[in-house]
Amino acid sequence: MKLDRLIGKHHSIGRTQARRHILAGRVTVDGHPTRERDIEVDRFAQVALDGAVVQLAARRLRLMLHKPIGVISATKDSQHRTVLDLIDDPDKRTLHLVGRLDLNTSGLVLLTNDGRWSKALMHPDHKVPKTYHVTSHEPIPSSAPAQFLTGFYFEPEGLTTLPAKLEIRTDHTARVTLHEGRYRQIRRMFHRLGCQVTALHRVSIGPFKLPTDLPPGQWRSLS
Repeated sequence: MKLDRLIGKHHSIGRTQARRHILAGRVTVDGHPTRERDIEVDRFAQVALDGAVVQLAARRLRLMLHKPIGVISATKDSQHRTVLDLIDDPDKRTLHLVGRLDLNTSGLVLLTNDGRWSKALMHPDHKVPKTYHVTSHEPIPSSAPAQFLTGFYFEPEGLTTLPAKLEIRTDHTARVTLHEGRYRQIRRMFHRLGCQVTALHRVSIGPFKLPTDLPPGQWRSLS
């Protein structure tokens, strides 16, 4: 919401009078005076007029979780334990997931109540990289990196996957980096190679890496 609109709505004075208050330096945002009437303020900003609080800042939550296998990426489910069930925080019901993992995939999950932050990470236009460790039942063919770079056509969706990076680590393990998140994408891509994925583990989303000292089922706040 625009700052002048917030001030005007709270005091029922209209935006013209609110702008005068802002230009006079009577308004602070997060404790700092501002004369910018058109700035956007979200619910996480504390706004005051002449020292009196107009909007109290909501508590911003950004968490990382090490999701174990068998836990569903959802905020509620009647059959399975969810990622939210693993979090001990009084405001956990305000959280939503920043990207999901299927039931049999482990690794990094991000949760937040900040819609702008999650949109910045998950919007397709931003192409934020997500990296996984993959274990295959069959040996991974040497042609796999080139095939991942070229992409695979998925007929049900009528699309070709974006170029992805695959690094073969051993005969049966690889590291894969995607810039999109199609349904069961890595498992389907490996199926095209003639390989069955037996373990899938996400290690990073953009700049956020799963710490080696964060055990499965545990979480921590992000600064």
